[in-house]
Amino acid sequence: MEKRSVKIEDLFETKPVTNPVLAPNNKEAVFIVTEVKKEDNDYRSALHHVDLQTNNVTQWTFGKQKVSAPKWSADGKMLAFLSNRTEKNQLYIMQTAGGEARQLTHCTNGIDSFEWSPCGRKIWFSGRLKKGGTFASTEEANEELPQPVRVTKMNYKTDGTGLLPQDEFTQIGYIDIATCSVSNFTVEPFDHSLEAVSHDGGQLIIGVNRNEDADYDFSLPLWIVDIESKDETLLIDEQGFFADVHFSKDDRYIAYVGSDLTFKNFTQPDVFIYDQSNGLTMNLTAGIDAPIGDHSISDHLQQASAPGVVWTEDEQIYFQLSVMGDVRLYAATLDGAIYPATGEEEHVYGYDVAANGEFALLTVSTPTNPGELYKHTIATGEREVLTSFNENWLKKVLPVEPQAIFTNNGEDVHGWLLKPAHYEEGKQYPLLVQIHGGPHVMFGNTYYHELQMLAGNDYGVLYMNPRGSHGYSQAFVDGVRGDYGGGDYEDIMASVDEVLANEEWIDKNRLGVTGGSYGGFMTNWIVGHTNRFKAAVTQRSISNWVSFFGVSDIGYFFTDWQLDADMKDPDKLWKHSPLKYAENVETPLLILHSEKDFRCPIEQAEQLYITLKSLGKETEFVRFPDSDHNLSRTGKPNLRIARLEEIIGWFERYL
Repeated sequence: MEKRSVKIEDLFETKPVTNPVLAPNNKEAVFIVTEVKKEDNDYRSALHHVDLQTNNVTQWTFGKQKVSAPKWSADGKMLAFLSNRTEKNQLYIMQTAGGEARQLTHCTNGIDSFEWSPCGRKIWFSGRLKKGGTFASTEEANEELPQPVRVTKMNYKTDGTGLLPQDEFTQIGYIDIATCSVSNFTVEPFDHSLEAVSHDGGQLIIGVNRNEDADYDFSLPLWIVDIESKDETLLIDEQGFFADVHFSKDDRYIAYVGSDLTFKNFTQPDVFIYDQSNGLTMNLTAGIDAPIGDHSISDHLQQASAPGVVWTEDEQIYFQLSVMGDVRLYAATLDGAIYPATGEEEHVYGYDVAANGEFALLTVSTPTNPGELYKHTIATGEREVLTSFNENWLKKVLPVEPQAIFTNNGEDVHGWLLKPAHYEEGKQYPLLVQIHGGPHVMFGNTYYHELQMLAGNDYGVLYMNPRGSHGYSQAFVDGVRGDYGGGDYEDIMASVDEVLANEEWIDKNRLGVTGGSYGGFMTNWIVGHTNRFKAAVTQRSISNWVSFFGVSDIGYFFTDWQLDADMKDPDKLWKHSPLKYAENVETPLLILHSEKDFRCPIEQAEQLYITLKSLGKETEFVRFPDSDHNLSRTGKPNLRIARLEEIIGWFERYL
């Protein structure tokens, strides 16, 4: 059977396989499979189980819901997970020997996270409560008349949520599994995060910032709390972002992942180790000039998450590292030895490691494979595929293999080129330049539906990691700070020049450009500074840094961090605003934006659209209802399809 190219509708065909979690016996595991359901216009996910001795895979949960965060009890006899079966995420538990899952919590605002107590009789959890409220209350939320909201803080809204409740705080509680009785552990009117529980059951790691004026306080102090006495020992209190906390098997060491604000939010994350025996902390990965964690972007993966680190019995530590477009599994010892545990040219987006360190369970994607679950022998690198959820799709569809591109623009700029799916020697084709958001993420060696769909419609696709992208050096990721539209613009245009000089099949008179968020900013910037592109699509973009400062949920600090300027220097904000250069635009520009985007609010698109129209420019504006900044990744499926159709339709019209 002749294989076809990737289509828009393949959004409904591929199934993300995510979140592998080994049982304590290391002989079985669970993972999550998600489907985008056209008939429901929603996402559905289910728990699956794999027997690692027989490789038999069995679906464990069913129904029209999402499940997340599966965790085994210490004896492996029970499995707990979160599910939105009753609209809000609640905690469920099931016997691993068989039987239905039962709901443990009925919290009004749902459950955010949880951790097993090693005794197996109690589960710790976190969730939002009204000031002075308790988890034991079963009060239902009442329909009330709309009320005014008094705002006294700068951090009062967030994308995906909207206005933040002014009288609610995230608290930590615990539930007795036998009686389902719930109790509060924290009650102070501050947000608390549940980070980890020690293996002996005597300690919690919690995060809480008790500063009542925290608008410019970007710290989340982490505390080691004695459960019995509630005595606290400070683990870390620095400006920055620190989380993903994990105890070593004997509880002596505590590992966590994070970064300070040396380079603002450009600072690359590291793995830190705290020794409880002497109170000393070391940066285990200080010698690696690349970011710890998964910084690759994809529109295919749903609910994909991975632990910050995994400890083995011999005190080796495993973690993800993003480098040169790859996300690889690395291992380290406490004496400083660090080595890769997986190979190149792939995206390890989920993992767990056997306690003895002999093998890892990996979920892995490549540019031409949406991903499956693998058993990976660490010593030899041998790999056994355990699932086949995307096998039938790959039997009928042939994604395009990308070609790596390196452009020297002072230093190497790394990218990839997709040829049109139906490429024929001697013919010429249009080229689309795709720019990622962030800017501190990276395009990588992973399956990306939108890129493959564009190639499937016979466009060449160039996507690259200009300065500001993660996955390279600290200097490279910091290279865009204060210089939006400078060196990053030059990197992109140099990459375009590189492929035009070397690929005769590209029609230089049919170039298009698109991108979202930072990529939308850069699309706006490009069409205001060159007329080389014959069509452009800007998505969830920034056009005016002056207004962005006050309307974005992160604008009041992000603007300063990214541009080295705030409202005390509006001239610099305006200098870097694409709106300033609207009169120069000659490229037909389609503007796509979500109505409920609080990260890059829709007024950014409105200003750009009205300004361009008033100047007689060729432009159209498409608004997506009930959608936030993540429309392209987690939005309603019908709107995701509509968005892709708009992009293709615009390029077909003008290219």
